[in-house]
Formats: sequence, structure tokens, C-alpha cells
Amino acid sequence: MDTTTILGYVAGAVTTTSLVPQVMKIWKTKSARDVSLGMFLIFSIGISLWIAYGVFLHSMPIIVANTVSLLLGFIVLGLKLRFNGR
Repeated sequence: MDTTTILGYVAGAVTTTSLVPQVMKIWKTKSARDVSLGMFLIFSIGISLWIAYGVFLHSMPIIVANTVSLLLGFIVLGLKLRFNGR
């Protein structure tokens, strides 16, 4: 694996991991009142486009990191809908 690919995986891991504290906070507090539904909807669309871009480039770091990010984004959206207003 070359340095550029390693850099891509590390960058993807760091940015993807940034969503974990939000998921954990919502789950722990059972509240998503302060989470913007619109922001996470737009975020999910953007991440979906990044996945498509990665597929066209055959770039596994882009595909893997953004697929995990999209999954975490969907978890936040699901928790937002589940705990909305609590």
C-alpha cells in the first residue's frame, strides 16, 4: 500500500470517527433535540455523492470512509427521529 492510500485511510478514519461522539451523546441522553435534521439530511446526501465519486475513481479509502460515515449519519438521523423532542 502506498503512502497516498495510507493517508486516505487515516484521513477517512479521523473524519468518520468525528461522528461517533454525536451518536454516543444522543444514545446516552436519549435526546436529539439539538441535532439539526436538515444538516444531517444534507450531510447524508453529500456523503452519498462522495461514495459515488470514490466508486468512479476506484478509490477504496474514499468508498470505505464515506460508507461508514453514511452509516453513522443514518444512525444519527434514526436516533433523531426516535428521540425527537425528548
